[in-house]
Amino acid sequence: MFPFDRDGLEEKLKEIAKKTEAEDFWKDQETAQKLLKEKKSIEVKLQEYAHLEEEFSDVETLIQMAEEEEDESLLEEIEATYRQLNKDIDDMTVKVLLSGEYDVNNAIISIHAGSGGTDAQDWAEMLVRMYLRWAERKGYKVKTIDYQDDPEGGVKSATFFVEGEYAYGYLKNEKGVHRIVRISPYDSSGRRHTSFASLDVVPEIDDEIELEIDPEDLRIDVYRASGAGGQHVNKTESAVRITHIPTGIVVTCQNERSQHQNRDVAMKILKARLLELVQREHKEKIDELKGDYSQISWGSQIRSYVFHPYTMVKDHRTGAEVGNVQAVMDGDLDYFINEKLKASAKE
Repeated sequence: MFPFDRDGLEEKLKEIAKKTEAEDFWKDQETAQKLLKEKKSIEVKLQEYAHLEEEFSDVETLIQMAEEEEDESLLEEIEATYRQLNKDIDDMTVKVLLSGEYDVNNAIISIHAGSGGTDAQDWAEMLVRMYLRWAERKGYKVKTIDYQDDPEGGVKSATFFVEGEYAYGYLKNEKGVHRIVRISPYDSSGRRHTSFASLDVVPEIDDEIELEIDPEDLRIDVYRASGAGGQHVNKTESAVRITHIPTGIVVTCQNERSQHQNRDVAMKILKARLLELVQREHKEKIDELKGDYSQISWGSQIRSYVFHPYTMVKDHRTGAEVGNVQAVMDGDLDYFINEKLKASAKE
């Protein structure tokens, strides 16, 4: 079916159970919580695998009944059960592939409008909605960190946490440039326009991960928050912008209640982005990073969303494509996410 080490997982579950029974288990609260989180994750995987076995048994039983009784009326039920089994196997296969160090973590998504004014900003806002809808479908929680809208329309940039098991694992390959082709609603001549927006995604990292950042490398600016937040937010300089000077990475946060809270969240996001960059560039220390890493390269897009002259969404890395562009914009992204995960496993 797919590589699934049930015996290994069951053995790991026994080991964790022994540790939880120790008298000093709760002495280290942080370690205890991590073990319980791992225990729950293993239990869920084993339950899902057991469910697949039940589904497989159901299909076998239905086929046997149909053959023995020569009852063609069962064919429709057999086909429906078989389709569901295949879908669940596909979903489970993808979960097994999520074995990266941070795959199980929450994700931090940032979306930035490309050049092109209101058209690009409108496209960025459409992407924000698409990923929020996807997160809702998965049962994930979303917390907005920064939202820079524009009076003329659309979004200049937006950053939010996606909280839930394997959020980063699913979203990590969505990083890149996204391209839309459509008749612009802002063009009175009704001409076709191409717009771009970039998406960056990093895992939320645990506080115990030590990452040395030289305070001299940081420029911290405070300013009045814009957008929603109430009178208090608009009257005080509570928003925070942190620039990591050597790399050019800029992080902003304005949705928390105080400047102190905004600064803490901004630093957390900065650390996550720097850790991801250190690993991607194969560096040992942050101070080895030099150059402009402030945005994803605009060189090539990972996916195109075509609304005119035909409708199609195509992933240029895997070749996966669908014709129902509206369904994708409503958050139906699993096909593209799963195909990329499976392709990456073969590389």
